[in-house]
Amino acid sequence: PQICLLFFLVSLLEDSGYLARAAFAVDRVMRRFGLSGLSFVPLLSSHACALPGIMSTRLIRDDRERLATILVAPFMSCSARLPVYVLLIGILSIGKPAWFAGVAFAGCYALGAAAGLFSALLARRTILRGPARALVLELPPYRRPSIRNAALVTWDRANVFIRNAGTTILAISIVMWWLSAFPRVNGDAHAQQAGSFAGQIGDALQPVFAPLGFDSQLTVGVMTSFMAREVFVSTMGVLAGAGSGADVSDQGVLEQVATMARTDGTPVFNTATSAAALVFFVLAMQCLPTLAVTRRETGSWKWPALQLGWMTIVAYGAAFITYTVVRMATGVH
Repeated sequence: PQICLLFFLVSLLEDSGYLARAAFAVDRVMRRFGLSGLSFVPLLSSHACALPGIMSTRLIRDDRERLATILVAPFMSCSARLPVYVLLIGILSIGKPAWFAGVAFAGCYALGAAAGLFSALLARRTILRGPARALVLELPPYRRPSIRNAALVTWDRANVFIRNAGTTILAISIVMWWLSAFPRVNGDAHAQQAGSFAGQIGDALQPVFAPLGFDSQLTVGVMTSFMAREVFVSTMGVLAGAGSGADVSDQGVLEQVATMARTDGTPVFNTATSAAALVFFVLAMQCLPTLAVTRRETGSWKWPALQLGWMTIVAYGAAFITYTVVRMATGVH
């Protein structure tokens, strides 16, 4: 539904003549990062969901610029990240001034956009070297958008999305559900989540995430979130005993997750770990459907592999720095 709403609103903006002017206005800034104003709309769309953002890069005529835009589009903070932001910023905000959460949310969006633009600059100066093509477009007159035209465009784009991306998303969701649901383990939801194949993978990979302050429970949450970022919230709710449908905006549920304990009795979410997890989710790929759409749009697995590898390296490195700095500042060991 949110993707259809995105298509509808973008169609209204296109019909009004605004988007062409916005692309023209930001062209000079985008050129500093090896892109042009034509990359503005895909990156803007990616703040709702990277899937339609990547699909909309077909309008970019230069192949290198189009590839660079596809590679960095997932850095934009999409709507799927919002539940994770609510959870982690809510934990970090406990005992903080009221303005802290707002600044943290804005910082997440700014960090993702900055990482995307500088990654595009790096790509355009290395593997996708070449000058940005001159932006030539006709500025249409301002006019009142047509609701009927926007609805028809939304219907058409939604059908294309369901056919091209929906089937891939369904297949990935089934695989990830199977990994999270089997083998069957006697006991509560916590025992099932920990004993599933996904839980076992999380336990095996915990040493990799230990430098970020993640324990096995948090690692399980990271692994299951590869299906979709928001799955992290339901996973942590299950592990905390709040249930998979827990609402993290509820103060009681938030406190229940915030007070989760490790096997040694220390908190899972201390300040340093919470900050590192937040930075990691701002920058990490954590979305298999996006990789599938990148493969479909580029025609090769080389580019989604590069996309996953680069975003993981950036996310891990930034999270490690965050964890180290915050731990030193707070004195948590």
